[in-house]
Amino acid sequence: MLLAKGSLDLVLVPCGLVTMLGYHLILLYRILRRPGTTVIGYENHNKLAWVRRMTQATPEETALALSVISSSIAASTNLASLSIALGSLIGAWVSSTSKVFMTELVYGDNSQATAAVKYISLLVCFLVSFTCFIHSARYYVQASFLVSTLDSDVPASYVQHAVIRGGNFWSMGLRALYFATTLLMWIFGPIPMFLCSVFMVFILHMLDTNSLPLHQYQFAVRKRHDNRALATTIVTSTRNPSPQNAILSNPILSPVTFFN
Repeated sequence: MLLAKGSLDLVLVPCGLVTMLGYHLILLYRILRRPGTTVIGYENHNKLAWVRRMTQATPEETALALSVISSSIAASTNLASLSIALGSLIGAWVSSTSKVFMTELVYGDNSQATAAVKYISLLVCFLVSFTCFIHSARYYVQASFLVSTLDSDVPASYVQHAVIRGGNFWSMGLRALYFATTLLMWIFGPIPMFLCSVFMVFILHMLDTNSLPLHQYQFAVRKRHDNRALATTIVTSTRNPSPQNAILSNPILSPVTFFN
Protein backbone atom coordinates (compact mmCIF):
# COMPACT_ATOMS: atom_id res chain seq x y z
CA MET A 1 0.00 0.00 0.00
CA LEU A 2 2.81 2.41 0.87
CA LEU A 3 4.54 1.48 -2.38
CA ALA A 4 1.36 2.29 -4.34
CA LYS A 5 1.09 5.67 -2.63
CA GLY A 6 4.72 6.47 -3.36
CA SER A 7 4.40 5.43 -7.00
CA LEU A 8 1.32 7.66 -7.32
CA ASP A 9 3.41 10.66 -6.29
CA LEU A 10 6.13 9.68 -8.72
CA VAL A 11 3.66 9.53 -11.62
CA LEU A 12 1.04 12.24 -11.08
CA VAL A 13 3.26 15.01 -9.67
CA PRO A 14 5.70 15.06 -12.63
CA CYS A 15 2.75 14.87 -15.03
CA GLY A 16 1.17 17.92 -13.38
CA LEU A 17 4.42 19.90 -13.46
CA VAL A 18 5.08 18.96 -17.09
CA THR A 19 1.54 20.07 -17.97
CA MET A 20 2.04 23.51 -16.42
CA LEU A 21 5.57 23.93 -17.77
CA GLY A 22 4.62 22.73 -21.25
CA TYR A 23 1.73 25.17 -21.46
CA HIS A 24 3.93 28.12 -20.49
CA LEU A 25 6.57 27.12 -23.03
CA ILE A 26 3.88 27.09 -25.73
CA LEU A 27 2.65 30.47 -24.45
CA LEU A 28 6.19 31.86 -24.64
CA TYR A 29 6.49 30.64 -28.24
CA ARG A 30 3.21 32.34 -29.14
CA ILE A 31 4.31 35.59 -27.48
CA LEU A 32 7.56 35.61 -29.46
CA ARG A 33 6.17 34.45 -32.81
CA ARG A 34 2.50 35.50 -32.80
CA PRO A 35 2.07 38.10 -30.06
CA GLY A 36 -1.27 39.28 -31.40
CA THR A 37 -2.90 35.99 -30.43
CA THR A 38 -2.03 36.38 -26.74
CA VAL A 39 -3.30 38.81 -24.14
CA ILE A 40 0.27 39.64 -23.09
CA GLY A 41 1.21 40.61 -26.65
CA TYR A 42 -1.99 42.63 -27.00
CA GLU A 43 -1.29 44.52 -23.78
CA ASN A 44 2.32 45.18 -24.77
CA HIS A 45 1.14 46.61 -28.09
CA ASN A 46 -1.19 49.01 -26.28
CA LYS A 47 1.52 49.94 -23.77
CA LEU A 48 3.92 50.86 -26.57
CA ALA A 49 1.28 53.13 -28.09
CA TRP A 50 0.52 54.65 -24.68
CA VAL A 51 4.17 55.46 -24.05
CA ARG A 52 4.51 56.99 -27.51
CA ARG A 53 1.55 59.28 -26.75
CA MET A 54 2.78 60.18 -23.26
CA THR A 55 6.20 61.19 -24.57
CA GLN A 56 4.41 63.70 -26.81
CA ALA A 57 2.25 65.05 -23.97
CA THR A 58 2.41 68.51 -22.54
CA PRO A 59 3.72 69.12 -19.00
CA GLU A 60 0.11 69.34 -17.78
CA GLU A 61 -0.64 65.88 -19.18
CA THR A 62 2.42 64.31 -17.58
CA ALA A 63 0.51 63.94 -14.30
CA LEU A 64 -1.81 61.46 -16.02
CA ALA A 65 1.11 59.24 -17.03
CA LEU A 66 2.61 59.42 -13.54
CA SER A 67 -0.70 58.43 -11.94
CA VAL A 68 -0.96 55.35 -14.17
CA ILE A 69 2.62 54.31 -13.42
CA SER A 70 2.17 54.91 -9.68
CA SER A 71 -0.87 52.61 -9.70
CA SER A 72 1.25 49.88 -11.30
CA ILE A 73 3.98 50.43 -8.70
CA ALA A 74 1.45 50.13 -5.88
CA ALA A 75 0.02 46.90 -7.30
CA SER A 76 3.50 45.36 -7.71
CA THR A 77 4.48 46.39 -4.19
CA ASN A 78 1.32 44.91 -2.65
CA LEU A 79 1.76 41.58 -4.42
CA ALA A 80 5.44 41.51 -3.47
CA SER A 81 4.46 42.00 0.17
CA LEU A 82 1.88 39.23 -0.13
CA SER A 83 4.44 36.87 -1.67
CA ILE A 84 7.06 37.43 1.00
CA ALA A 85 4.42 37.06 3.71
CA LEU A 86 3.28 33.72 2.31
CA GLY A 87 6.92 32.66 1.95
CA SER A 88 7.52 33.48 5.60
CA LEU A 89 4.44 31.48 6.54
CA ILE A 90 5.72 28.47 4.62
CA GLY A 91 9.13 28.84 6.27
CA ALA A 92 7.53 28.86 9.71
CA TRP A 93 5.45 25.86 8.73
CA VAL A 94 8.54 23.90 7.67
CA SER A 95 10.38 24.69 10.89
CA SER A 96 7.45 23.58 13.04
CA THR A 97 7.21 20.03 14.33
CA SER A 98 3.50 19.65 13.75
CA LYS A 99 2.34 16.92 11.39
CA VAL A 100 -0.51 18.78 9.79
CA PHE A 101 -1.84 17.01 6.67
CA MET A 102 0.52 14.09 7.32
CA THR A 103 -2.31 11.74 8.11
CA GLU A 104 -4.07 8.91 6.40
CA LEU A 105 -6.57 11.42 4.97
CA VAL A 106 -3.95 12.37 2.37
CA TYR A 107 -3.69 9.64 -0.25
CA GLY A 108 -0.02 9.77 -1.13
CA ASP A 109 3.44 9.68 0.33
CA ASN A 110 3.31 11.07 3.87
CA SER A 111 7.00 10.80 4.67
CA GLN A 112 8.99 13.64 6.16
CA ALA A 113 11.19 13.89 3.06
CA THR A 114 8.22 14.33 0.70
CA ALA A 115 6.66 16.91 3.02
CA ALA A 116 9.92 18.87 3.05
CA VAL A 117 10.01 18.83 -0.76
CA LYS A 118 6.44 20.17 -0.89
CA TYR A 119 7.14 23.05 1.46
CA ILE A 120 10.47 23.96 -0.11
CA SER A 121 8.87 24.00 -3.58
CA LEU A 122 6.16 26.34 -2.32
CA LEU A 123 8.77 28.56 -0.67
CA VAL A 124 10.78 28.79 -3.91
CA CYS A 125 7.68 29.78 -5.90
CA PHE A 126 6.80 32.54 -3.45
CA LEU A 127 10.38 33.86 -3.42
CA VAL A 128 10.48 33.89 -7.23
CA SER A 129 7.16 35.74 -7.27
CA PHE A 130 8.47 38.26 -4.74
CA THR A 131 11.60 38.87 -6.82
CA CYS A 132 9.60 39.37 -10.03
CA PHE A 133 7.20 41.86 -8.44
CA ILE A 134 10.11 43.82 -6.94
CA HIS A 135 11.79 44.07 -10.34
CA SER A 136 8.45 45.10 -11.86
CA ALA A 137 8.17 47.98 -9.40
CA ARG A 138 11.80 48.89 -10.11
CA TYR A 139 11.22 49.25 -13.87
CA TYR A 140 8.01 51.20 -13.32
CA VAL A 141 9.90 53.62 -11.07
CA GLN A 142 12.50 54.04 -13.79
CA ALA A 143 9.72 54.75 -16.31
CA SER A 144 8.27 57.41 -14.01
CA PHE A 145 11.67 59.13 -13.83
CA LEU A 146 11.96 59.15 -17.61
CA VAL A 147 8.41 60.36 -18.20
CA SER A 148 8.73 63.19 -15.70
CA THR A 149 11.94 64.48 -17.32
CA LEU A 150 10.41 67.52 -18.98
CA ASP A 151 11.89 69.41 -21.94
CA SER A 152 14.45 66.68 -22.63
CA ASP A 153 15.38 64.52 -25.60
CA VAL A 154 14.80 61.18 -23.87
CA PRO A 155 13.87 58.69 -26.64
CA ALA A 156 10.47 57.05 -26.38
CA SER A 157 12.15 53.66 -26.75
CA TYR A 158 13.77 54.09 -23.32
CA VAL A 159 10.40 54.55 -21.64
CA GLN A 160 8.89 51.74 -23.70
CA HIS A 161 11.69 49.41 -22.61
CA ALA A 162 11.09 50.19 -18.94
CA VAL A 163 7.30 49.84 -19.15
CA ILE A 164 7.44 46.56 -21.12
CA ARG A 165 10.04 45.11 -18.73
CA GLY A 166 7.87 46.06 -15.78
CA GLY A 167 4.85 44.39 -17.36
CA ASN A 168 6.83 41.25 -18.21
CA PHE A 169 8.10 40.87 -14.65
CA TRP A 170 4.53 41.42 -13.44
CA SER A 171 3.36 38.52 -15.64
CA MET A 172 6.21 36.31 -14.44
CA GLY A 173 5.29 37.02 -10.82
CA LEU A 174 1.70 36.02 -11.48
CA ARG A 175 2.84 32.80 -13.18
CA ALA A 176 4.93 31.96 -10.13
CA LEU A 177 1.81 32.38 -7.98
CA TYR A 178 -0.10 30.07 -10.34
CA PHE A 179 2.62 27.44 -9.91
CA ALA A 180 2.45 27.96 -6.13
CA THR A 181 -1.31 27.35 -6.21
CA THR A 182 -0.74 24.04 -7.98
CA LEU A 183 1.99 23.02 -5.54
CA LEU A 184 -0.24 24.00 -2.64
CA MET A 185 -2.70 21.32 -3.71
CA TRP A 186 0.14 18.82 -3.56
CA ILE A 187 -0.05 19.06 0.24
CA PHE A 188 -3.44 17.33 -0.01
CA GLY A 189 -2.05 14.60 -2.25
CA PRO A 190 -0.88 13.98 -5.82
CA ILE A 191 -4.39 13.53 -7.22
CA PRO A 192 -5.61 17.06 -6.25
CA MET A 193 -2.33 18.45 -7.52
CA PHE A 194 -2.71 16.82 -10.94
CA LEU A 195 -6.36 17.84 -11.25
CA CYS A 196 -5.49 21.40 -10.27
CA SER A 197 -2.75 21.48 -12.93
CA VAL A 198 -5.14 20.40 -15.68
CA PHE A 199 -7.82 22.83 -14.51
CA MET A 200 -5.28 25.67 -14.24
CA VAL A 201 -4.03 25.09 -17.79
CA PHE A 202 -7.60 25.10 -19.10
CA ILE A 203 -8.41 28.38 -17.34
CA LEU A 204 -5.12 30.05 -18.33
CA HIS A 205 -5.64 29.06 -21.95
CA MET A 206 -8.93 30.95 -22.01
CA LEU A 207 -7.47 33.96 -20.19
CA ASP A 208 -4.29 34.18 -22.30
CA THR A 209 -5.95 33.89 -25.73
CA ASN A 210 -6.68 37.14 -27.54
CA SER A 211 -9.11 37.51 -30.44
CA LEU A 212 -9.10 41.32 -30.77
CA PRO A 213 -7.13 42.83 -33.66
CA LEU A 214 -4.18 45.05 -32.89
CA HIS A 215 -5.19 48.67 -33.41
CA GLN A 216 -2.73 50.90 -35.26
CA TYR A 217 -2.59 54.15 -33.31
CA GLN A 218 -2.00 57.45 -35.15
CA PHE A 219 -1.04 59.96 -32.47
CA ALA A 220 1.47 61.96 -34.55
CA VAL A 221 -1.05 62.90 -37.27
CA ARG A 222 -3.56 63.99 -34.68
CA LYS A 223 -1.00 66.17 -32.92
CA ARG A 224 -0.04 67.92 -36.14
CA HIS A 225 -3.71 68.59 -36.82
CA ASP A 226 -4.15 70.05 -33.33
CA ASN A 227 -1.08 72.26 -33.75
CA ARG A 228 -2.35 73.50 -37.09
CA ALA A 229 -5.74 74.35 -35.57
CA LEU A 230 -4.05 76.13 -32.68
CA ALA A 231 -1.88 78.17 -35.06
CA THR A 232 -4.95 79.14 -37.08
CA THR A 233 -6.72 80.29 -33.91
CA ILE A 234 -3.75 82.40 -32.85
CA VAL A 235 -3.49 84.06 -36.25
CA THR A 236 -7.22 84.80 -36.32
CA SER A 237 -7.19 86.33 -32.84
CA THR A 238 -4.20 88.48 -33.80
CA ARG A 239 -5.88 89.86 -36.89
CA ASN A 240 -9.26 90.36 -35.22
CA PRO A 241 -8.70 91.39 -31.59
CA SER A 242 -11.61 91.23 -29.23
CA PRO A 243 -13.31 94.41 -27.99
CA GLN A 244 -12.00 93.79 -24.50
CA ASN A 245 -8.41 93.76 -25.72
CA ALA A 246 -9.03 96.96 -27.69
CA ILE A 247 -10.33 98.78 -24.62
CA LEU A 248 -7.52 97.63 -22.41
CA SER A 249 -4.95 98.64 -25.01
CA ASN A 250 -6.39 102.17 -25.25
CA PRO A 251 -4.04 104.50 -23.29
CA ILE A 252 -6.96 106.69 -22.25
CA LEU A 253 -9.28 103.95 -20.97
CA SER A 254 -6.58 101.73 -19.56
CA PRO A 255 -6.84 101.24 -15.75
CA VAL A 256 -3.10 101.62 -15.39
CA THR A 257 -3.15 105.00 -17.17
CA PHE A 258 -6.12 106.13 -15.06
CA PHE A 259 -4.47 105.35 -11.73
CA ASN A 260 -1.18 106.79 -12.85
